Amino acid sequence: MVVDDKLEVYRIMQRSRLFEQKLDVLFKAGVFYGTTHLGIGQEASHTGLVAGLDRRDWIVPTHRCHGFNIARGTSLEKMFSELFGSRYGICKGLGGSMHMTETATCNAGSSAIVASGVPIAAGLAFALKRQKKDCIAVAIFGDGATSRGAIHETMNLASVWNLPLLFYLENNHYGMSASADVMLSGGNLARRAEGYGIGWRKVDGNDVVAVKEAVEEARAGILRDSRPFLIEVDTYRMCGHSKSDGLVYRSREEEELWSRKDPIRSYAARLILEGACDEETLKRIHDEESAKVDEALIAAEVTKDDAISLRELDGYLFAKRGDFLHETGTTHKGSYRDAIREALDEILGSDSRAVMMGEDIGLYGGCFGVSGDLCRRHPGQILETPVSEEGFTGLAVGASMLGEHPIVEIMYADFSTLASDPLINHAAKTYFMSAGQLSCPLVYRAPIGSGTGHGSQHTGCIESMFLNTPGLIVVAPSDPYTAKALLKSAAKANNPVLFFEHKGLYLDNGDIGDEDTFLPLGKAFVHGNGEDLLIIGYSHAFQTARRATRDIADRITYIDLGTISPIDEETIIEHVNRIGKVLVVEDTPIGGSVADTVVALISTRAHGALDHAPRIVAARKLPTPFSKILEQSVIPTEDEIRSQVDELLIL
Repeated sequence: MVVDDKLEVYRIMQRSRLFEQKLDVLFKAGVFYGTTHLGIGQEASHTGLVAGLDRRDWIVPTHRCHGFNIARGTSLEKMFSELFGSRYGICKGLGGSMHMTETATCNAGSSAIVASGVPIAAGLAFALKRQKKDCIAVAIFGDGATSRGAIHETMNLASVWNLPLLFYLENNHYGMSASADVMLSGGNLARRAEGYGIGWRKVDGNDVVAVKEAVEEARAGILRDSRPFLIEVDTYRMCGHSKSDGLVYRSREEEELWSRKDPIRSYAARLILEGACDEETLKRIHDEESAKVDEALIAAEVTKDDAISLRELDGYLFAKRGDFLHETGTTHKGSYRDAIREALDEILGSDSRAVMMGEDIGLYGGCFGVSGDLCRRHPGQILETPVSEEGFTGLAVGASMLGEHPIVEIMYADFSTLASDPLINHAAKTYFMSAGQLSCPLVYRAPIGSGTGHGSQHTGCIESMFLNTPGLIVVAPSDPYTAKALLKSAAKANNPVLFFEHKGLYLDNGDIGDEDTFLPLGKAFVHGNGEDLLIIGYSHAFQTARRATRDIADRITYIDLGTISPIDEETIIEHVNRIGKVLVVEDTPIGGSVADTVVALISTRAHGALDHAPRIVAARKLPTPFSKILEQSVIPTEDEIRSQVDELLIL
């Protein structure tokens, strides 16, 4: 919605105020479930921003999002329905007050985590630039967010990559209850942009005309100069942070001072002074908007208890996935590293929207040499990033929302703790929270495992930390053939796929499929047909188990999980029922791990088929030590696995 008429601006500001005043009453009365964050007093900031944008520009609001939705033209009835948890809400009741997504109005969804949406907005800007769209993205955040590292990582990245991004800082002087005066150093927040070579401007956030003009000027400059820009709007929320906020942290004198700067009252006075309308017209607009709010609420109340079913809910976990099962039988020899590089080469060569980003993946060839010479073969598709894992991973997530197909490379999987917010809180949940409006076709690659002498912070098998995050597909291949075929499928999955490569496998040689070979995600791979023992594993530990039992392989059936979340339950149960003895191996410590998951599955679904309790051989519950001898001792050895195998076979 383009807001350019003076009275329409006033109408939208009133609509926002009246809607939120109604919410305040209803939440405090217990009519609505959960909580809400109101922007009463900040209407000029919301309306002025949208009035200065083009309808094709994308926005990423914060948890205080209602005003932005309303200014963009979102239906009040759908917003009320969303707050009731109804299927008729803008996100079918899956988002609520803090997660309101509406792609029809180029709103990529509000983020309830402070500063978390800023890298996402950078990703939208990145996609718009690659797609040569004549529009921008807007990262909306508050003064409290300026202390988050994600803001600074994103400012640096946006500046380095010349992104069409507007940083929109709503300074309402409080991060929840913490006053900016005592929490933020330097005094002038907007000037922080100077450190990143980004232009900035401060404006009275309670003057809707000033905000609109500042945004229009900034937008034009962003598109003209291909540079990001920052606007700080000085405003004030007249209400509490959330419904339970008693405002004990600020004085009534301060509130009175700001009430004299009420943006709606000030704009009304301006309209009358300019002769644009009279008081009677303004009262009529107020009454009309009040009636609209009441009518929308009444309409939403009719269907307030009509929530989607659990079956429908399951359908919003993953976007629709194709089955990429195609094996031609044509293979050649190569290493695990070669296989992954070949897959990347073919993905980048066949998909113009595929782009790979990460640290040192250009001329250096990648930390473990995986990217090799891909920067020469695919110029413009290999993008080296600053050291800012949260920033560029969040950017990749945002870019994927607009149809780009980013592949993120992280130097060491241990650094995934830094990238976990965009992966867990955005990539995994966007399709769900938006009720299918947005998906995240993203591949995240990271090397796991020990064997390199890099010590505790560079050798972790941290894949288990993502197992309990619905919405993520987690893959950990064990050989060159599955590595290439699964990575090719991951790039077509239309969902976020975390692809963990074990450093100890990079030099392993084996068959590699041709460019037409794909394997399905979520399907385990069965090797052998032995009747005496079932060994289940993945990645490096699976190969350790194969080596430990090669002389008795005819007695064993091996299941290479390949995809460790979601795991292939049916294949596991089928072979447990047939064999009755199970050994699970992994290079991670037991405790919320893949082995725990597998044993729990077997114990609940195939307990009667077991001859003996399933056994696990796993890593010791220790960080990886530097000492080579100790490093080799903390993960399962061939001898340890063989000892357990021999015991099971004689039982």
